[in-house]
Amino acid sequence: MIEFKNIEIKYGDFVAIRDLNLTIKDGEFFTFLGPSGCGKTTTLRTLVGFITPSAGTICIDGKDITNTAVEQREIGMVFQSYALFPTMTVYENIAFGLKVKKLSKQEIHKKVYEVAQVIEIKEEQLFRNVSELSGGQQQRVALARAIVLEPKILCLDEPLSNLDAKLRIGLRSELKKLQKNLGITTLYVTHDQEEALTLSDRIAVFNNGYIEQVGTPYEIYNHSKSEFVCDFIGDINCMKGEMIRQVNLQTGRKFDEKKDAYIRLERITTLPVEGVAKFDAVIKDYEYNGILAKYGVEVLGQSMKVIKVNDGSPIYEQGSSITLYMNPDDIMQF
Repeated sequence: MIEFKNIEIKYGDFVAIRDLNLTIKDGEFFTFLGPSGCGKTTTLRTLVGFITPSAGTICIDGKDITNTAVEQREIGMVFQSYALFPTMTVYENIAFGLKVKKLSKQEIHKKVYEVAQVIEIKEEQLFRNVSELSGGQQQRVALARAIVLEPKILCLDEPLSNLDAKLRIGLRSELKKLQKNLGITTLYVTHDQEEALTLSDRIAVFNNGYIEQVGTPYEIYNHSKSEFVCDFIGDINCMKGEMIRQVNLQTGRKFDEKKDAYIRLERITTLPVEGVAKFDAVIKDYEYNGILAKYGVEVLGQSMKVIKVNDGSPIYEQGSSITLYMNPDDIMQF
């Protein structure tokens, strides 16, 4: 178990992280999510030992490691840039940490081949220079180099951000499966909401050095605790004044008409439902990808988006009128 207790991180007079408290369970895939500069990478680097907090303690399995040397923490790290040695072969890159530990040639050979099999690095690739490999192959080598040392904890700092979209999606599922098979407690840093929702057991959403919410992907998406989390996670509609007043009139709810409210795109339906708010809308534009159609609509002078799953019915054309139904239970206000 990893525990951050009252952690503060300062750079001169600037406080990057203030009073951070967080517990990560054994074997968990835990993601630090947030925009650039929010403190997620700083927190990860503090756990690894690259940064010493100005206040607070970090414990692993009840042991205070706040001032423990990096190499004694038993933490594997994969960087955004991979940080591989370009003039070395794949084999030499993976074996590097084992040589530092002064293992025998036989032990090193055995471990390198074992981890290469797990990460699906082909034998012929082991003796090529890493500079000859594609981005996806280099990412596998970086993972192998970290895992071969059998760390208690694996830290991944935006490891997929340098890859193209298709490869990133493919490696996502492989990474999750690998983590489950190995059972390593994994901390993952990303600004990609979809990546966080797909991979994580739990997520901490960072904003300006604070954690806004910790929860499962389901909790973070469906039961956001703050306006920032609600707006940052996924696509969402903002509802204002008159629309909120209509929801109150039609459903008997008491949303504050002076504050913004939010509803997810997929929570708005075109199918008649009893006891919900009903609105006339006009189609302004649409995007169609085969599985889904995403419509831009105008409701009471406000722009909104609605998602409709492809059920074989015709596409709503631009300028056509539709009726939308919104359940007040799906509306979030803070």
